Amino acid sequence: MEIGAMVIAVTGVAGTLGGALLTQRGAERAKRREIELVRGHEEIRAYLALRRTCYADLNRDARQFTTALNRHLHVMRERAIEDADRDALDEAKNAQRDRYSEAQMIAPDAVLRPASAVNHALSRVYGQVKRLERDEPEAGETMDTVSRAQYGIWDLLREMRAAMRADLGVSDGSVSA
Repeated sequence: MEIGAMVIAVTGVAGTLGGALLTQRGAERAKRREIELVRGHEEIRAYLALRRTCYADLNRDARQFTTALNRHLHVMRERAIEDADRDALDEAKNAQRDRYSEAQMIAPDAVLRPASAVNHALSRVYGQVKRLERDEPEAGETMDTVSRAQYGIWDLLREMRAAMRADLGVSDGSVSA
């Protein structure tokens, strides 16, 4: 009977140790899943913050470039363009270009399409303004046509902003300005 008692004792000890080991492994797996879940949420939160910052900067700089184009057109009507005027316009252009380049690496296609339309319109109007400034306009380019084209960018900016807000999940569809 000693052998039977010993087998029972060994089985009991093995079962106790095995149960503790299985419980520990289960707890480790649960902890690992929890860490992965938290890490996933942190990555999503960080990516959302990155997009939010990128979108705010792109929206601001595109609007400032549009305003700078408008201001430049007004200056061209009122007086001769000075270096400070050119510098102000080029600074606005460069800031917008940098933000758009950043957005190309971050924004999904649903945001990039309207952002690209804004970028192309700004570049086109900038080229027209510079040709008028040099007194070398292409056929059909006048102060009036360029002013209308510059004014039309505001509609594109609204579309871009709406796409950004929708991507961030903050749009309720009622914002128009």
